[in-house]
Amino acid sequence: MSTRSDSGNHPGDPAPPQAGGDARPDVPRAAEPPRALSPSRAADFMTCPLMYRFRVIDRLPEKPRASAARGTLVHAVLERLFDDPAAERTPPRARALVAPAWERMLAARPELAELFAEGDGAAAGAGAEEAGSGGGGAEGAAARLAEWLAGAEQLVERWFTLEDPARLEPEERELFVETVLASGLKLRGVIDRVDVAPTGDVRVVDYKTGKAPPPEYAADALFQIKFYALVLWRLRGRVPRRLQLVYLGSGDVLTYDPDEADLRGVERKLHALWQAIQRATESGDWRPRPGRLCGWCDFQDSCPAFGGTPPPYPLGTADLGMPGPRPAGDGDGAQGRMDTA
Repeated sequence: MSTRSDSGNHPGDPAPPQAGGDARPDVPRAAEPPRALSPSRAADFMTCPLMYRFRVIDRLPEKPRASAARGTLVHAVLERLFDDPAAERTPPRARALVAPAWERMLAARPELAELFAEGDGAAAGAGAEEAGSGGGGAEGAAARLAEWLAGAEQLVERWFTLEDPARLEPEERELFVETVLASGLKLRGVIDRVDVAPTGDVRVVDYKTGKAPPPEYAADALFQIKFYALVLWRLRGRVPRRLQLVYLGSGDVLTYDPDEADLRGVERKLHALWQAIQRATESGDWRPRPGRLCGWCDFQDSCPAFGGTPPPYPLGTADLGMPGPRPAGDGDGAQGRMDTA
């Protein structure tokens, strides 16, 4: 393995390989059954099976969102800061990386400029305050962009109150991981940061630009990073010592120390989830699950829960042939790879 500074998961750079449905929604692709499971798509299915179908199989377009764009931008800055010598990893240096990272992002996806056009702040899914206020015309758009970039700089600066990058030398940043479990289920994702201590203990770190959840929702918040821990365990043969969620929106750090029993439980859950996805894919029966996140969903016009009609199901029996997990064993024999591409 090697650490790569120009990660493909950042604006302006080639994207790493993605699980079905993780590709950019503005790039048309023929419908095909899901072939692998990633944390984001697993969370989609648990939130709403119909949303999973729209994203993974139909690949319906979604509007750019200021919150998602800000997350990508902040991740890019935190990853690139480690290219500098330790003594130069300072708040002013991090803030100075924000504007260039945004320019790379905009060059790769020019449609993101629409986030700051007049009246588009709320439509971006983050509220007008997040995309900026300002007035109309080009001056108003520039003011909204400046306000939004200043917000990203604040998040980057808050990171220094939670961790000291001058004392960190990550083994990996934006690490693409993929493994095929002994059952045949393929798991993949991109890990923000992997730290390895001299003892060999591994810490998996995930940055969040939002606020830490209430304690009753902590288990849901840990699902994604436990997914990564499972993949790393199957790839490296060693359970990560610590999982760490860094919430830049609220200035909180959530840690969890897993054991093999935890990760075996995650593995069983993912097998059950994949079997449910298989059944829905084969039957075409994707049910909406209305909830508190529906107000943020771009698919309401196609959702029966809101009076919409889904598009015709694009998969016929000839299109199927999903990899079917064999009965879950102890995970021995898993195969996989790790890239920083």
